[in-house]
Amino acid sequence: MLVSALLAAALVAPVAQAAPPRQTVTIARAAVPPRLEDFLTGERRDGVFADTFLQREPQDLIPATERTEAYLSYDDANLYVVFVCHASDPSRIRARMARREQIFNDDFVGIFLDTFNDRQRAYMFAASPLGIQLDGIISEGQDDDFSFDTIWQSRGRLTEFGYVASIAIPFRSLRFPPASGPRTWGIALMRGIPGKSENDFWPGVTRRIATFTTQFADLHGLEGVSPGRNVQLIPYGTFTGARFLDRAVAAYDTAKDGRAGIDAKIVARDSLAFDFTLNPDFSQVESDEPQVTINQRFEVFFPEKRPFFLENAGYFQTPVNLFFSRRIRDPQFGARVTGKVGGWAIGALALDDRAPGKTVSETDPLRGDHTLNGVLRARREFGDSSIGALVTSRDFGPSFNHVASADTRLRLNAQWFLQGQAAVSDTQPIGGNHVRDAAYSANVSRNSRQLTYQLDYTDIGKDFGTTLGFIPRTDIRQTTQFVSYRWRPKSGRFLSFGPNSFVQATWDHAGQVQDWTVRFPFGVDLKAQTGAFMRRTESMERFAGIEFREHENMILFYTSRLRWMDVNLFTSYGTRPNFYPAEGALPFLANYRDAQLSLTFRPVSGLLLDETYIYSHLGSRPETGPKHTIFDNHIVRSRANYQFTREWSLRAILDYNAVLPDTSLVALDRTKHLSADLLLTYLIHPGTALYVGYTDGYDSVALDPVSGLVPIRNPTTSTGRQVFVKTSYLFRF
Repeated sequence: MLVSALLAAALVAPVAQAAPPRQTVTIARAAVPPRLEDFLTGERRDGVFADTFLQREPQDLIPATERTEAYLSYDDANLYVVFVCHASDPSRIRARMARREQIFNDDFVGIFLDTFNDRQRAYMFAASPLGIQLDGIISEGQDDDFSFDTIWQSRGRLTEFGYVASIAIPFRSLRFPPASGPRTWGIALMRGIPGKSENDFWPGVTRRIATFTTQFADLHGLEGVSPGRNVQLIPYGTFTGARFLDRAVAAYDTAKDGRAGIDAKIVARDSLAFDFTLNPDFSQVESDEPQVTINQRFEVFFPEKRPFFLENAGYFQTPVNLFFSRRIRDPQFGARVTGKVGGWAIGALALDDRAPGKTVSETDPLRGDHTLNGVLRARREFGDSSIGALVTSRDFGPSFNHVASADTRLRLNAQWFLQGQAAVSDTQPIGGNHVRDAAYSANVSRNSRQLTYQLDYTDIGKDFGTTLGFIPRTDIRQTTQFVSYRWRPKSGRFLSFGPNSFVQATWDHAGQVQDWTVRFPFGVDLKAQTGAFMRRTESMERFAGIEFREHENMILFYTSRLRWMDVNLFTSYGTRPNFYPAEGALPFLANYRDAQLSLTFRPVSGLLLDETYIYSHLGSRPETGPKHTIFDNHIVRSRANYQFTREWSLRAILDYNAVLPDTSLVALDRTKHLSADLLLTYLIHPGTALYVGYTDGYDSVALDPVSGLVPIRNPTTSTGRQVFVKTSYLFRF
């Protein structure tokens, strides 16, 4: 009743007014580039500056608690901004030597640039008080993309009054349309003060309006600037030496591998980026974050980390995930184009993949064949709305999967958006029947400072297939409604608090209910980056023809109140099915307990210590007989990173994963795995880097001369040891 009343009140309330007219600023050409040293006194200087920063969090459009001045200028090569940040207590400023892009736990400043002035997406460049960089792309209707990397310069220095940070962005690192006269870009400036949970913007940016880039100011005065000739070449080389346990023959083997390749980028008409690659570098330097993968009904999602796919990844996103780049595992060559032409955002990609031809048997006629993968994306943008199409294709021998899709995102007013997608697939598997089917998605959403509402409908046919996408479940008709309301006091310890409601129901295309879920959470956010979230869930799901009635109680607590330590604690308990019972048994309902504790320590500048423990337990229910543990899963990760300088760092990871099942109740093997991972990094800037790494893995097996591999109690047998060197260099001309 409470949620219904809140939603009804919002719907009958007056419609929010459209965004006010945009502010404007005219930038001046600099005779000489500004120097950080000239701003260290904290005194106001001549030139174009912004100083009326307003809060977005914790309060809305009221003056910032700390004074910030930003000075803007440009020359033929760069856009410059210098931030002069005052603090009432400079000792509370958080500024630590850290890895690139690891700055959100420190104070920071940033600039957002909508270079096409299309109010759809913007570049973000941010720097900490020590000049540590972060860059990304912000797109309306999508998650922020911090995988974007480019070359720019930043410096920072702590002062008696606070700190000063300077940012210089080369025009050749940006994409923008050609123009013969003055340009107009969208611009916003930001200062983050994590100790106060405060984010300040110039011009004011409010959550009362659902869109972000529409609230930017107009930047005038840029004239005679261009990326110019912009060609990039990144040759790379890797060497790997490994000793590993070949489980098929229960014996050790060794392997050495050297690999070289090159990536090339050409920017045409200032706005289109053409990428070409030969034997591309698809090695993954950063390891995936630990997740529980056992007793999962559906595929677990791991995000992309490989460099070739990261830039402009948002161009290929659609509401139904039809392109998941990790499906392409081992390409030999490829090409891609992304950018804007007029009001069109376009993206196209073509890659082969050697992996499928390596996984079939030696006698298979497809042994050694490559798949051919293609993706084509076009989106017409008008105002805050868009309409687009996506086509994907994957062909391997006589098999193929082709998908075509159309989608739209329409602005209804300042807070309401309508989004929809329709897709069809045509699939011919190897040795299977040729099938065609469709998928549909619709969403209406409202986002504001207090009330968030979202209604989704998804319809995915039984035979809908997308070998290049990530759709873990088909043959569903699913509807979801989410409501969140937050009270935001103007004073006191509470920043916000309030309830959520989540209701979901799923049917198959025969009309049978497959699952339903009802959740009633409550969230509290306090000052000093502290908060809690709790929920009660009632649900049902049908699996293997059996209907399971389930429940869950969960609580999450987090705090960064201490500048040297972050704490995240999650725990839940309830009931869930044993999806993979022992052979001959049916799935059955069991009790579960999950917990996760993450601690982050920063004892000194440059040193980061992360400790993560994940526990998952499944046990029999008392009403089914004597109490038994079905399985326990313990995952422990210890990670240490020391940043010697902005370029040099050393990282160490120690992982432990133990799966301890009762094999009479669940189809799992008893395993314990221990691995160590060392990585020395020298990163001058994106594209120019040196990595030297070492990994060593141990499992709870032993080599027996008669029986081969036999299980043992502890992970003391080395099963994989590897050293690798990887280097790349960016040539830009």
